[in-house]
Amino acid sequence: MITHELFHTLHQLSRHLTNTLNEALKPLGLYSAQWSVIYVLKNKGSLTQKELCDYLFVEAPPMTRTIQRLVKQGYVTQIPGKDKREKYVQLTNIALQEYPAWEQIVNSANQELMKNFPLESREQLLQLQKSWLQQIL
Repeated sequence: MITHELFHTLHQLSRHLTNTLNEALKPLGLYSAQWSVIYVLKNKGSLTQKELCDYLFVEAPPMTRTIQRLVKQGYVTQIPGKDKREKYVQLTNIALQEYPAWEQIVNSANQELMKNFPLESREQLLQLQKSWLQQIL
């Protein structure tokens, strides 16, 4: 029987994964929230802040702070949209050059977290996650 434990265990797991990724990215001067934005922009291209918020399920104030940090680091730039309130966020050339190194760190952290799971279980987990996300996106 599924109870409130779903939320509890997912929250615990999410915090653990976030902390693990933060530790892996720390030497590069990035946090998991920044990596999430970078990853989405790399895979989806230029997006508005609202589109990033909607896709990552993050509220505007923390997204604004994350984007501001990435701008200061030289990893993203903001380009005015049609409406003066709208700004598109896109990766800079510096970020595109650094991306393979960042991705390698994230992949290593992922492999370390999954190393004790049989390959079949890893694939099932990924399929469950994708299926669940497709239902809500």
